[in-house]
Amino acid sequence: MTGLINGIRKILVNRNTITIIAVLAGVIVLWFFYNMTLENAINPIRVPVAKRTLLATELITVDDIEYVEINKSFLNNANDVITSPSLLINYYVNNGTSIPQGAMFYKNQIATRAEISKTDFDNIPDGYTIYWLPVDMEDTYANSIYPGDKIDLWIYGTDPDTNKKIYDEFINSIDVLEVKDSDGLNVFDDAANRTPSRLSFAVTDEMFTYLNVLDERGYDIVPIPRNKMYTVAGKDVSYSNDLLTSLVESLYQPTSLK
Repeated sequence: MTGLINGIRKILVNRNTITIIAVLAGVIVLWFFYNMTLENAINPIRVPVAKRTLLATELITVDDIEYVEINKSFLNNANDVITSPSLLINYYVNNGTSIPQGAMFYKNQIATRAEISKTDFDNIPDGYTIYWLPVDMEDTYANSIYPGDKIDLWIYGTDPDTNKKIYDEFINSIDVLEVKDSDGLNVFDDAANRTPSRLSFAVTDEMFTYLNVLDERGYDIVPIPRNKMYTVAGKDVSYSNDLLTSLVESLYQPTSLK
């Protein structure tokens, strides 16, 4: 027995043996982490999708949901996807949106009954009012401006003092309340591919007056969308350019709006 132990001890202290053991251990560790990473990458996860097209304000029931398997790595880049049916069943499709058949559910598409019962006008703070801006498909970048987005408003026209063309940002971080077609219907309430005709914003009373002055004097008011992080940042509505503000003030005559 002692001889066996001594023999094992000699093998273990041999440099070549130690190198081989270290290499084997490294291979095993690499294999373990490779398989764990591979499993996380390709192991599918079951997520709910719409069994039929769901329109704005519709109640979501268990019969409206089916399931598909997707790659886990997709969810790492889309953490606003709803994966639990308990966060869908007996909830409602949010105002201003619809969910196509086969599409996954996103958090901003789902609301409670109390939330969808509110109108956009319920959320207007004191000192603000609604401004409606006429638009078309080109203005909305092929209908890519959605309710809830924050965008900027630029003005295009001619400086009456210098006769030079102006195209610059006037107001930033405007909240888009609604996108409606020429019939007054919400563009995104269903899958009818409606054409946008006007956007609504919550603006201060002063901004409302200034925007009307610009429209009356023939200036174009241009909506400029920003990326999603701009919307998430939640900046307050504000003027972007003091020179433009001064220009609009010089154009403003209270009697002109009567």
